[in-house]
Amino acid sequence: MTAPSLTKSNVESAYARWAPIYDTVFTLTLRPGRVAAAQAINRLGGRVIDVGVGTGLELPMFGPQVQVTGIDLSEPMLRVAQKRVEERKLTNVEGLLVMDAMKLAFPDASFDAAVAPYVLTVVPEPERTLDEMARVVKPGGEIILVNHVGAERGPLALIEAWLGKRSEALGWRPQFPWSILGDWIARRPDIELVERRALAPLGLFTLVRLKRH
Repeated sequence: MTAPSLTKSNVESAYARWAPIYDTVFTLTLRPGRVAAAQAINRLGGRVIDVGVGTGLELPMFGPQVQVTGIDLSEPMLRVAQKRVEERKLTNVEGLLVMDAMKLAFPDASFDAAVAPYVLTVVPEPERTLDEMARVVKPGGEIILVNHVGAERGPLALIEAWLGKRSEALGWRPQFPWSILGDWIARRPDIELVERRALAPLGLFTLVRLKRH
């Protein structure tokens, strides 16, 4: 199923606006998903790419056994993340780079794992982003996702449809059917779905763990 239209320029301009207030607006709502993603990564350890690191809210949640490289399309968001790294003395953060999640500038099999909290609803081409994460993760490594999966029916589906018409201004895609991810997994014999579970608040977000063979 094709995702609603969203462009790199929509995302860049939207997150330049969000950067100064992002932490205030989203910290509490999105914290359970970030904690769950960080816990999954901490169990794995090793060298990790944080795709769509944004303002770096999850960076302090990673243990010292995790060496993190964060990438994001938005330079204003990364400036906030860099300040967080310096203030919290997060010596396990190896770098924060302006980069397109759909075209990662790393060689194949560069990382032990990839983590992408709340990213698939933001990128114009989710499948291309997934392909890139799978490419840079070593065989045996994992891809950890946290994402909103759209409602199929009921009042929430109507609200998402209304918000979907405003995707360009919001900078993310409120309507995101599981089929986008499920169909991608089905096309990839090297990818195994290890875990899928709903998260707080109210099951609005889903943790997905994928293993690359």
